[in-house]
Amino acid sequence: MQDLQASDDLEESLGQKLGGCSLLLREMSTQQRHRCLNKERSLMTTSIRHLVLVLGDQLNEDAQVFLDFDPLQDAIWMAEVDEESTRVVSSKQRTTLFLSAMRHFAQNLKRKKWPLVYSQIEDPDNTGTLVGELTKAVQLLKPQKLLLTAPGDWTVLHQLRECAKALKLELVLLDDLHFLCTVRDFKAHAQNRKQLRLEYFYREMRHKTGLLMDGKNPLGGQWNFDHDNRGSFGKTGPQHLPPRTCFPPDPITKEVMDLVKKRFAHHPGRNESFQWPVTRPQALEALEDFITQRLPQFGQYQDAMWQHEVWLYHSHIASALNLKLLNPLEVLQAAEVAYQTGHAPLAAVEGFVRQILGWREYVRGIYWTQMPEYLELNASKANTPLPGFFWTGQTDMACLKDAIGQSLEHGYAHHIQRLMVTGLYALLLGVKPQEVHQWYLGIYVDAVEWVELPNTLGMSQYADGGLMASKPYVASGKYIDKMSNYCKGCQYDPSKSTGTDACPFTTLYWNYLITHKETLSKNPRMLMQIKNVNRLTETVAQDILQQAQAHKRSVNA
Repeated sequence: MQDLQASDDLEESLGQKLGGCSLLLREMSTQQRHRCLNKERSLMTTSIRHLVLVLGDQLNEDAQVFLDFDPLQDAIWMAEVDEESTRVVSSKQRTTLFLSAMRHFAQNLKRKKWPLVYSQIEDPDNTGTLVGELTKAVQLLKPQKLLLTAPGDWTVLHQLRECAKALKLELVLLDDLHFLCTVRDFKAHAQNRKQLRLEYFYREMRHKTGLLMDGKNPLGGQWNFDHDNRGSFGKTGPQHLPPRTCFPPDPITKEVMDLVKKRFAHHPGRNESFQWPVTRPQALEALEDFITQRLPQFGQYQDAMWQHEVWLYHSHIASALNLKLLNPLEVLQAAEVAYQTGHAPLAAVEGFVRQILGWREYVRGIYWTQMPEYLELNASKANTPLPGFFWTGQTDMACLKDAIGQSLEHGYAHHIQRLMVTGLYALLLGVKPQEVHQWYLGIYVDAVEWVELPNTLGMSQYADGGLMASKPYVASGKYIDKMSNYCKGCQYDPSKSTGTDACPFTTLYWNYLITHKETLSKNPRMLMQIKNVNRLTETVAQDILQQAQAHKRSVNA
């Protein structure tokens, strides 16, 4: 009776914290229960060896922090906190994904009977910050050392380092094995280079991994097939599209969805359509479905858009990759096998491989070698506020209405919608790049700062002045007309830059070139566009500038 009373007292004292044992006590035999209680008494009364910190985007059991994990002398810490959804306002879809995936990962740890300190966001004593929750856990467990996989957010890393310093604890930072290039290796690649360019880095990574290689040469005799991957759907539109791979919410996800709708009621977007993978088995199913159903057409149509068609031939696995539910190497190898077996053409497979092996690793290297200064870059001194319709989708521009609307509904838009619709408009309008960054980071389910920030400030907004990309990605409304059917039902004419029916993209495009002509004329890749600007008469140029200013005033009225 004393043992049973002691177990009840201990379980009450620990609450729901040490889930590796406490939450399972009632399911154990008496002997198992006694062993578990003895272990928890030890954790409560003596210093544990390692407290392993697991962040919301580190949901992989093959992480380095677990290689030497001993459940008899180590424990794991995870925390849901308001701060991670409010520091940059996070959409309902994004917050639902992170919380649900974290809770599913914690459930797996509990099944393994690994000691787990887990703070739920709705706990009455939750401090709302990572530092506050970690401080509480350290005071409870008194660890000798903290272990952490390198995080994907500079601010989080800085906060945890300062917290460990204040607690007088060593924080051991370990490489994230879910990347194929370490930050050290990227720094070595970048050293003594006048310019950083993806193409050279990408070739190094192909040599390093052997992916799509024939000895020392690329398969097919060329490094990339970008010119083969720019197809549009034509007048008939996409035919026989495969359905999205959906994962209906289970009880854990449903509970999180309700929580998010109540706790973050005023945050952007909706989560009623939530169907994202939140576990590793689901992520593997999403990967297999992409390889089987969409990869063969992905290359040709990866830049194409079509109104009301959200999913097309894209993979939809970026969120699973960035949560570490998938390893990039297994994804790349699956794509390579699709080529080797004749299931998918080389152009499609290479285009997909370049996104993950090249671009994904490249932007991470940019982030960690340039932060924290990178966050404040604004080469064009853009300072226009982000238009309010980015939070509602209520605009009369058909392409923006569709791209923003689906982003709010699903927390998703594919890369061309982000780069050449929402991003292009913000760049041409002259929106302050930090506001664009915060919108992308908060809205999209796959957004973690290491990948989102360089893509937004560098690739999309050219705010780093060419550090990451060789030119600003600017185009008129004619590009959108070529790659989609958005313009067919729109009140604006993409061929016109002035007049009541002129496309704002086209007006703003010419305005951008005129305004930044002196700077852009120094860029060899912009010379053709600058020649076209020089052909404009003074009258036409002034009309464009006036119409652009009128449009800017109207969207920020």
